[in-house]
Amino acid sequence: MTDATNRWLVPLLVALLFASGAMSLLAGTVWLRAGEAIGALISDRPTVAALIITDIRLPRVVLGVMIGGILGLTGACLQGLLRNPLAEPGLLGVSAGASFGAVIAIYFGFAASFTLASPLFGLAGGFATAGIAILLSRGGGTLSLILAGSALSSIASAGVILALNLAPNPYAAYEIMTWLMGSLVDRSWDHVQLIAPFIILSGGLLFLTRRSLDALALGEAQAESLGINVGRTRLIALLGTALGVGAATAVAGIIGFVGLVAPHLVRPLVSHQPGRILAPAALAGSILVTLADIATRTLVLGGMPLNLGVFISMIGAPFFLWLVLHVRKRTP
Repeated sequence: MTDATNRWLVPLLVALLFASGAMSLLAGTVWLRAGEAIGALISDRPTVAALIITDIRLPRVVLGVMIGGILGLTGACLQGLLRNPLAEPGLLGVSAGASFGAVIAIYFGFAASFTLASPLFGLAGGFATAGIAILLSRGGGTLSLILAGSALSSIASAGVILALNLAPNPYAAYEIMTWLMGSLVDRSWDHVQLIAPFIILSGGLLFLTRRSLDALALGEAQAESLGINVGRTRLIALLGTALGVGAATAVAGIIGFVGLVAPHLVRPLVSHQPGRILAPAALAGSILVTLADIATRTLVLGGMPLNLGVFISMIGAPFFLWLVLHVRKRTP
């Protein structure tokens, strides 16, 4: 790709993100006109439109942008770090651990007595899983990390299934299933304030790996010969992934495939350079989640609305299959 394409890619994605965010403020059970939305944002009068925009849809848009952005960013970083186009944020078991933490809060009734109990338990579960994965894989390299993450993910998933099997009542089972399907419904500014510090810190850490990822594309030995501390880079990337994915899953549940799809959408536009993919992948992830959230509010199948994680999986699973076939064709 030309330098001109690379120069205009980020501004174009930013414009698309603003457009999708604006559409998200208008879309829903009650559709608003653009004039109503603008008036609600700048007026101090407590109108119905102002309530819908400021208390319901705007926090949902902000969460979608943050969650989609960090999932896209972590996916791009892990694919560059592991030199594996199939790598995605759930690789370390953080998503499964965060989900298990949230399920514990629902199962034992903490979520019913405290609104933010599920996100807080989810954060704790995600961080615990990432920490254990890092400890288990210490000194073992990339393969050891992947195996540790897969093992912990299986253990956390088994815990979730056990909680479903032993759910004390149908309401608890329904709450657990709804959480696992991923959603931004009924999220508020409290949720935004809860995860914003973790998302910002995670993004900062992941962007620190930008130069190292370009060197790692040549191989770990070559990167070390260029002065890159591979162990330090791996630790920074893993900590950033744990913070970001743990926070995102803690609030929205499991939203898969964004971290896998977003980097591949922009990779051909940045000459396949791992370091240059990070910012466009983050923006592409934000756009994907925002557009998918709009679709969940407007599409109804069988009289029931779709959950965000379900809708993205319906798109991401065929893309993943195509990607596997594409990689196989390119592999000698």
